[in-house]
Amino acid sequence: MWHLLDAHPAVCLEPDGTIRVADLRPAALLPGSFNPLHEGHRRLAEVAAQRLGKQVSFELSVLNVDKAPLDADEIHRRLDQFRGIAPVYLTRAPRFQQKAELFPGAVFVVGADTALRVISPRYYQDEPTDRNRALARIRAQGCRFLVAGRLNEARQFIHLTHLEVPAGYQDLFESLGETEFRADVSSTELRSARTTHR
Repeated sequence: MWHLLDAHPAVCLEPDGTIRVADLRPAALLPGSFNPLHEGHRRLAEVAAQRLGKQVSFELSVLNVDKAPLDADEIHRRLDQFRGIAPVYLTRAPRFQQKAELFPGAVFVVGADTALRVISPRYYQDEPTDRNRALARIRAQGCRFLVAGRLNEARQFIHLTHLEVPAGYQDLFESLGETEFRADVSSTELRSARTTHR
């Protein structure tokens, strides 16, 4: 399936294994690396769907800002996790402005840690102007963010109110409250536990 990205900007794998490359218009997307897909991801998608009144699909980019590109075997392994669960969109769009251009009008369901990266100048070569330009492009595509709380590296629970959203862009971010969703699980911890028990 991954080779279809050579000819198409995005590919959708349906829960039944059907592959689609045309008319890809997800209402809401939960992007991630899904290494592995876990109950926190699935529960967040369910809660976000209830809040939004829309189906929440998943998105996996073969390119990542902070990590090496995924190879073919790894792409297939991660996609296989979604069989029978929900649609997953495969892209080459590591940044949210690129995702917004692929999927205009979509709501991106993210954790507070991801939202922090979206607004942090550090991810724009320390240029707030570049950050603001990216946010403006996301807005121009009719996209926005639904933000769930997450534990940070210090094991502190952070949510949208802890983040300094740039002035003029607060309307792009909506909070999913802790009483609606909280799942203190991470893919990193699951991988570590899996390695320890081998």
